[in-house]
Amino acid sequence: MREKIENLFHRLHLGNGHDCKLRAADVLQLTAHSLQSHESCTEEELVETFIQKLLMMNYRARNIKMKETNEQNETQQKDNDLTEDMGSGDIFDQMLESTESVSNISAVHPMDVQMAVFHCADSFLKQLMVTKLSQCQYALPLLVPDPFTKQIQFPLWTFRQINKTLKMKNTNNEIIRKSQPIYKAETPMVSFFRFDTLSSSKSQLINSLIKEKHNMFFHRNCPGSSKTRLLMDGVVEIAWYCPSGKDTDTFSDCLAFCNLHGDAEDNAKQLDVLTEMASVNVVLSPKLDRNGKGATKIKSLDRKPLICLFAEDESTVRKTKRGIYMIGLKNRNQADISEELIQAIKDCLSKSTSVFKLEDVSKLIDRVDEDENQNCRKGKSAAEKLMRLQEGKNLTEIKESLLPCQGTMWHNWCQRIKELHQGNVIDTDISRKQADLQRIREKQHACNVHEFVKLFIRELTSKPTDEKVFFLKWLPILLDEYTSGELSNLRYKYDKKWSEVLKRKDIKNKAGQLTSTTVNNEETELDRIAKELQAATFGLEHILREIGQIYESCSAVKKEKQGMGCGFSTLPSLAAEMMVSGFPLELMDGDAAHVPLTWVTAVLDELINKLGDQRVFVLSVLGVQSSGKSTMLNAMFGLQFAVSAGRCTRGAFMQLVKVSDEMKKKLTFDYILVVDTEGLRAPELSGMSTRHHDNVMATFVVGLGNLTLINILGENPSEMQDILQIVVQAFLRMKKVKLNPSCMFVHQNVSDDTAGEKNMEGRRRLQETLDKMTKLAAKEEVCDVEYFSDVITFDIEKDVKYFAQLWEGSPPMAPPNPAYCENIKELKKNVLCNLSKSDGIMLSHIKERIKDLWEALLNERFVFSFRNSLEIAAYRKLETKYSKWSWSLRSAMLEIESKLQNRIENEAIHEIVEADLREQLIEKSEEVKQSMSEFFEKDKDRDILIQWHASFEIKINELEESIVKGTKRKLNEILQQRELKKNIDDHKIHHENTLFEKSKELAIKLKDKAKDETILKQEFDSFWKKCLKKITSNTPSIKDIDIKRDMKQIHTDIYKSTPVQSWKEGSDIFVVQGYSKYVQLKKSSGFTGHFVNVVNSTKERFGYRLSKENETQIRNFVNDIADQTEKRIRSYNIPKMGYNKSYIQELADYIRARIIDEEDRVKYVFTKEFYIDLLQSIFKRQNKTFIEQHKMFRQSNDPVFYFERKREEYYSIFQKYCQGATSAAIFGEIICQKLKDPMEKSVYKNTARDLANEMKTNCESLNGNRSKLEKHILKTLAEEENFNKYIEYIYSPKEHFKSFIREEVNKYIDAKFSSSVIPKISGNIVFLQKNVEKAAHKATEIAGDIHEWLKHFTEPLSDVLIFSVKDLTGVSLEGIDDFNILEDVIQKELPSVISDIISSCSTETFPAKLENKDRPCEILIDHLCQCCWVQCPFCAAICTNSIENHDEDHSVPFHRVDGLCGCCYDFTEGLSADFCTTLVTTKKTFFTGQWIPCKEYRRAGGVYAEWSITPDLSELPYWKWFVCHFQEQLESYYERKFHSWEISFEWKRHTKKDAIDSLDRYI
Repeated sequence: MREKIENLFHRLHLGNGHDCKLRAADVLQLTAHSLQSHESCTEEELVETFIQKLLMMNYRARNIKMKETNEQNETQQKDNDLTEDMGSGDIFDQMLESTESVSNISAVHPMDVQMAVFHCADSFLKQLMVTKLSQCQYALPLLVPDPFTKQIQFPLWTFRQINKTLKMKNTNNEIIRKSQPIYKAETPMVSFFRFDTLSSSKSQLINSLIKEKHNMFFHRNCPGSSKTRLLMDGVVEIAWYCPSGKDTDTFSDCLAFCNLHGDAEDNAKQLDVLTEMASVNVVLSPKLDRNGKGATKIKSLDRKPLICLFAEDESTVRKTKRGIYMIGLKNRNQADISEELIQAIKDCLSKSTSVFKLEDVSKLIDRVDEDENQNCRKGKSAAEKLMRLQEGKNLTEIKESLLPCQGTMWHNWCQRIKELHQGNVIDTDISRKQADLQRIREKQHACNVHEFVKLFIRELTSKPTDEKVFFLKWLPILLDEYTSGELSNLRYKYDKKWSEVLKRKDIKNKAGQLTSTTVNNEETELDRIAKELQAATFGLEHILREIGQIYESCSAVKKEKQGMGCGFSTLPSLAAEMMVSGFPLELMDGDAAHVPLTWVTAVLDELINKLGDQRVFVLSVLGVQSSGKSTMLNAMFGLQFAVSAGRCTRGAFMQLVKVSDEMKKKLTFDYILVVDTEGLRAPELSGMSTRHHDNVMATFVVGLGNLTLINILGENPSEMQDILQIVVQAFLRMKKVKLNPSCMFVHQNVSDDTAGEKNMEGRRRLQETLDKMTKLAAKEEVCDVEYFSDVITFDIEKDVKYFAQLWEGSPPMAPPNPAYCENIKELKKNVLCNLSKSDGIMLSHIKERIKDLWEALLNERFVFSFRNSLEIAAYRKLETKYSKWSWSLRSAMLEIESKLQNRIENEAIHEIVEADLREQLIEKSEEVKQSMSEFFEKDKDRDILIQWHASFEIKINELEESIVKGTKRKLNEILQQRELKKNIDDHKIHHENTLFEKSKELAIKLKDKAKDETILKQEFDSFWKKCLKKITSNTPSIKDIDIKRDMKQIHTDIYKSTPVQSWKEGSDIFVVQGYSKYVQLKKSSGFTGHFVNVVNSTKERFGYRLSKENETQIRNFVNDIADQTEKRIRSYNIPKMGYNKSYIQELADYIRARIIDEEDRVKYVFTKEFYIDLLQSIFKRQNKTFIEQHKMFRQSNDPVFYFERKREEYYSIFQKYCQGATSAAIFGEIICQKLKDPMEKSVYKNTARDLANEMKTNCESLNGNRSKLEKHILKTLAEEENFNKYIEYIYSPKEHFKSFIREEVNKYIDAKFSSSVIPKISGNIVFLQKNVEKAAHKATEIAGDIHEWLKHFTEPLSDVLIFSVKDLTGVSLEGIDDFNILEDVIQKELPSVISDIISSCSTETFPAKLENKDRPCEILIDHLCQCCWVQCPFCAAICTNSIENHDEDHSVPFHRVDGLCGCCYDFTEGLSADFCTTLVTTKKTFFTGQWIPCKEYRRAGGVYAEWSITPDLSELPYWKWFVCHFQEQLESYYERKFHSWEISFEWKRHTKKDAIDSLDRYI
């Protein structure tokens, strides 16, 4: 026998049965096998098929047919072939041969499969398995012998999660409903056992008593049964009969039936246990025989009611004097036998007082699974310790006592936060309500943590994983046991009272006999019972809810909780571990109808820490209450969401389903996150705004799910319309906020026989209803759609499923309908089809999505309030990428531009062709486009990013076009300027070369005195003074410039009546608080509402106050003029062309023309002071640029400056002449001296470009997108605490950004000069040195004369240096014919030139010797400031979009306090202390020609309509600190005050550190 059993386990791929353990965690994974429909399977698939069917509650799990394997097919084929070969023999011979040839391998018995799985399962799988068997209305293993040792075990643990519900009539003939844990149920028990072998089936007979059409006990006539059963002998199974409260009930009370499999004589221990505990014993025997098998045992059974069934007896029921019933079975009608047996059992039970309690079996059995498993035992002990803390407490008050944080305080907090977000409070109440919220949190924090919660936390933090899981399994079991009785009573009271209310309402409606007061009193009583029912419901979710509130209160007050035993920051980890272990997490508190965002976010963060940021597919479900949502999810994934009518889901729960490794290869995610929700149209919400609650729930669930299953129960048209309108509205909201979930409709409870016929008609009606509801919802959401398919992608054929009824018969004894289970299987396949097309969502993204959805739902208008953080984050990431792509193109073009500029200066090219520029850029362009394509295809957020793919391709093409055209324009300007400055350059070269020749002549005269250094020096100095005097007499020196003086002169020329002496320093127009003083209303315009008349009593004059819109318009106008002026100044190329006073005139004319053009477009004119102040402000800002650029020109072109700098070089050559150096050697040195300046310029320029590249990567403040850059600016401003800089940042943000970038670059250069700048200079100079030496060598090899040598030497250098043959014009080439000497001199002298360049480089000289446009800071400014500069019309915050002229709405992560730019409250002079995100939730208005409610700010049009301001009450602590810290300066600057009540104490608590930290936390 042992060998057979081992062979059975081997055949089932369960090893030897001893050490193979099937884990619940493994079988609950989503596998390929779990998606297939198996009516038959091979032996190796039997176990998995059985488990999967059982998890789906399919009672046909025991009816699996076996497929023949290939080996069996081959054996059969050989036998057939052999029979054919033997020819046609006698028919009996053929049949005998066929019988003999049948394989000895028989099919595995279905119960052997079940018991083999049971023996190999771990404790959790056993429990799950038995729970599912119970749901299938199958008998459950009660006493199980070990297949090898035969020791009997009582698996009490497996019964712990089973609850049985029954209905009975009480003494008043009222039907009462009772639900209780089965292990606690005290019921009569009828035991069945047999002696010897019988022709009748005992199990089949029991089935006929309980449920005739359902094989609760497997018997010999069931499909798949055989005589080869190996694991059932000695097994005792148990089943319960539960009445339904109807007259058709077989028994009026709950009754347990136990069935001992096998011969009772061979299983004496099991028999003793059964007979000891039974209320009635039923024994089956072949016949009444005193000496027969088991006769001795039967004699001892007469102390309890006994019924004897004889298989070989044909007599009807008989009763002995001692009350023993005897019934014959032979040749009798099964129905008659059943009826007689039922009556006999009833009669016996009426005389018996003994009851059976499952837990009592452990008293008679040595081996109990719970006792043998140490972790289970410890988990139970820990749970019991917690339960003892509840003893003696009133169940309806227990949560208030043990879990104080989640009661009234939490509900009040939820109510306050809703009021705060919904904008129906007075403006000044916002701060008060925020203070109230904080006070509630402080009260929560002050609550003592009950010992119950402390113990719970201690268990989860200190115990091993398995022990923790057992503890978490045990606690709900014991809580259900503790509360089930009281809950049943309360539900009975509630149902009874509800019936009474309905009756009274009906009577009132019909006869009008009752006053409404009577009905109201009844409803009040009903509400009271409902509250008691809610208070008495106590589960694991309530304990976790309490822990969540402890965490949220600690987070809010930033303090640890005293006496908790652990830091509050560890609490989310406990919940995350529970999720990983398969427990659901409460997402929305059903009692408070609120999502505890801080807690849920923290738990998800911990989940990410434990699992990694896994990709998941979110499957959510939505439907009316008690429509079978949880049952459907449980059947689909083997989960255990609460499903009984008394335990309806409240709120929303999420649970992880792991995807197997095999399936991960086919799918793109690691888990399915299943979200179960409370039902819509719940009766208990009738006192609340049910419609609003349902809309919130539907929107939240639909927004969270990648796929939402819409569960529809029944075919009531009005009920369908109600739920469909809610669902359609939710999907419509998703469309408006650019989320794209999908849905499937599951139409439950369709009768099997008509489902097919109704499908087409049902789908047509559903489509019509959906379209009708879409039109209704579109009106409510103000959206132009007509059909449901306009809202989401929806296929009426594929996305609507019809489900059979759940039960096959009437509960409580009905098993699940196999057709329903097949529907579940089909739905699961369709869900998987959706899964395979989706990329799912990252866990970190779910966290953000939950936050976005809930914060938007708290507000009155979801669409207006929704802030898609995932989309924002994805767009920010795209911006960062775009910045890198654009930088690649810009830096590549800078390199091309540098080469071409060199060639232009060298007169190597005379025309710039756009096509050539494109050709040179094409390689980098293709590289960028490839990178962009890969990003959009492979990034984890590709589903979100796809919406911008086309637009960003266009932007990159436009950028490339702009770069090419811009470079062409700049190079053409250089070409034009080359011709203009030709005279200057020619003069300079002429003077240089004249000096060389004259010094050569002098050297020839002094050749005999070459050794006398003193004479040489004296002669050279004298010579130098004479030459320099002559040069300067012909070329006047370049003087310093005075921009202010020139500007004054222009002012005098324009305004003749105003003498120069009267010129006064005006206001800095970029930072003035307003422009009202600079404008006058046009006489022809009249009062159009754009101005408000005010009297300024201090100045005693009548004027106009500009509207906010006009102020913004003028400020943008001023900043644009400043930008365009800066570009014009750059185009003058002063470092090379020099300064001309006419530039100031040109700029002044340009500014004047712009003002005139602007006046034509607006209804006011600018005063003379506006023009003067604008002119002054612009030139004051640009003064430094003018002076620096002019200084560079002067150093290069002023003879005094230039030649004095070159004096030592000339003297060195003069010495060489005197010493008799050859012409070639002298010429080599001249070349080196001539190369020094071009090499220095080239090296500096290339180094600057390299530094810009490095800083774009390594400099923390400059290596990201606009938001990151601004964050660093704000940090710096806070650290410096310079109010004037803040004002510049607010009113001239672009200029402030430029200043910040310049400062950051300077700091970087100072800090990294030795480690980065010098190495780069050295690297670039070595590169040039190699190029020069290579060019000299090549020229020496191929040149025939000096002219040819010069040509071959300079041409290769024209790309990298501004150096050509013309630089040597005038230098005598006579006698230079030894090119080897020339090459040697260049190689020898060049290092000293290089050394001079490196040694002269310092942090001061490096930027000073660079043209303004070539400096690293200007390169980075050109790149980083090519972005959006539109400011919020309320608070002047700058749109953070990195792309200029972007298509999306303007937005910022956080707005500022409106008072920072001078905004006042309506009809007051008080500075506003509102953040924009708060402002748009209030009832305030603003004026733009008409009064517009802030809530509807987009109605104002213009820039208002282009801004997205989310009313989410987000307030950056940074700006609260700023207002408090600089309050006096702000009030002085704007000459207005902040109202004292507007700046709360909470604002004043923020320190500078808090302000800076908030930037890192929120941006």
